[in-house]
Amino acid sequence: MLIAVASRDGREINQHFGHADRFLIFEVDGGEARLVDEKKVERYCTANADHAQRAPILQGIADALAGCRAVVCAQIGQGPQTEIERFGVDAFVADGPIKATLVEIAKVL
Repeated sequence: MLIAVASRDGREINQHFGHADRFLIFEVDGGEARLVDEKKVERYCTANADHAQRAPILQGIADALAGCRAVVCAQIGQGPQTEIERFGVDAFVADGPIKATLVEIAKVL
């Protein structure tokens, strides 16, 4: 199963969904998680919360995460969480080491 992660350093889950300009894609299988891809995206959060382009930005993020079962980030607002889940990607808020955390999340998916 593929899970996307918002991370500033590639080791810890430590980035807000809306601040991410890339998502690391991990394959989680048999109690192990390994990095398989990186998807660059346009940041969802802008200085203007009413920016007219937020919906297309979220669509672009959903397109980049196509094939992922879930996205894991340090924080996500209720609006983007609801929308990304509408695209079929479960959103989880977590922190800590990426690989160990993803193995635990995969157990509930």
